[in-house]
Amino acid sequence: MRVIRVFIGLVVAALAMSFMGALHPLGDSLAVFRIAFCLVLLVCVLALPRGGYAQTFLIGTALLGLGSALWHRIPVTEPGPVTIYQKNVLHWNAELSLLAADILSAKPDFVTLQEVSEQGEPLLHALKTAYPYQHLCRFSSLSGVAVLSRLEPIDDGYCRIEYGMALITVDLPSGPHHVAAVHLSWPFPRNQAAQLKLLSSDLRKFEHPFLIGGDFNMVPWSHALTQVAKASGTQRSSPARTTFLIGSVPLAIDHIFAPGGGYVETRPLLGADHFGLVARVHPAPQTSVRINAN
Repeated sequence: MRVIRVFIGLVVAALAMSFMGALHPLGDSLAVFRIAFCLVLLVCVLALPRGGYAQTFLIGTALLGLGSALWHRIPVTEPGPVTIYQKNVLHWNAELSLLAADILSAKPDFVTLQEVSEQGEPLLHALKTAYPYQHLCRFSSLSGVAVLSRLEPIDDGYCRIEYGMALITVDLPSGPHHVAAVHLSWPFPRNQAAQLKLLSSDLRKFEHPFLIGGDFNMVPWSHALTQVAKASGTQRSSPARTTFLIGSVPLAIDHIFAPGGGYVETRPLLGADHFGLVARVHPAPQTSVRINAN
């Protein structure tokens, strides 16, 4: 019984720390497994004496933790007028023709891509007619991020290899918007926190509202994604959708952000290890200058 209590104490501590991403990046790393911690606690309840305070505490703690995560599975925004297709392509994707066909069938206004390797560039060629404006930021032969657009950009585009971002600016009916593809690394002990610091600083410098699609390698209830939304003046499209599996553990780590949020749906794997997303988002209302976040 003592071993069980020690184990339960460690799980409770890990769950508590999963809410502390603002204090240390380890908190966000643990937030990835918050739902798993809660389910483990509910199972552990069966090993404790019935009717005790410990059981009540664990059930309450687990349900609160589950609620904080599952809330993000609830759609809170109606579909908007602008469509974005988000996809981590995978360096060695062997089904690029099927992926191209799926993108074309969704008829998005913009496409945001990650892991666009040299081997994956035929995907860009296949989409060139429908999306003649393509901004690819190449980091290596195995990796790059890209933004594809039906609309002609009003600038030359922007690249940041330090945290993986490709950005263009387009003129929508409500005014100019920046459209960005982002690819962050995994969280602590990897360097996601350092990348987020740079990304947040950069986002605050841009003049116009943002539309962002990305593989953020982070779950929606994390401090990291709160930072992204705050710095860009956007809302995450909902509900949270599973885009990646670690074994049998489903994770929502790809996301699409827009000034008014949006409604997001899942697309098939199509040769990748990430499911695609299609979001119908709300751009900013008639405006030309964004109020920068602090």
